[in-house]
Amino acid sequence: MGGRLTRVFRTFNVESRARREISKEKPTPAPRRPTSRCYEPAEHTEIEAEVCRKDTRLLSLLKDVYVESRDPPARVKDGGGEHLPSKLEEKRLTKLGHLGDLDVKKVSKGRISIVETLTLLNNHKLHPQTWTAEKIAVEYSLELKDVHALLEFFIPFTVQQFPKETKKAI
Repeated sequence: MGGRLTRVFRTFNVESRARREISKEKPTPAPRRPTSRCYEPAEHTEIEAEVCRKDTRLLSLLKDVYVESRDPPARVKDGGGEHLPSKLEEKRLTKLGHLGDLDVKKVSKGRISIVETLTLLNNHKLHPQTWTAEKIAVEYSLELKDVHALLEFFIPFTVQQFPKETKKAI
């Protein structure tokens, strides 16, 4: 409601107000103060000439200077490799399911993608004798203790449908 009211006042007589502002004479700018650039003292040109003049004595001394530089031997700092990987991680291709376009293509060994996690949890839930923790660890290049923890603490969602009789009772 307040927006409509402010819009009315904002658009009221806009054209005449704009013409009035445009037809006003432009204000004259304030007079400029003299700057140091305008003044060229005589000693200033003498200083510039002194700077630009070559000093032969200094040039001959400079020619006598010989600089020899050597790089110090490279040292490895302790703790300096925290940000850089110490070795190249070995990658493995993922076992892509029906969500292959959404999943990553390569994963480091010892790690697993989300799609693979859901797939292996579902396989273990449906066929626990076939998909044991040892088989999962070998199949996905994981550690056995991590697979045991994964199967113990993560359970995929299940859809449960209640019979019609219980729906009426609820």
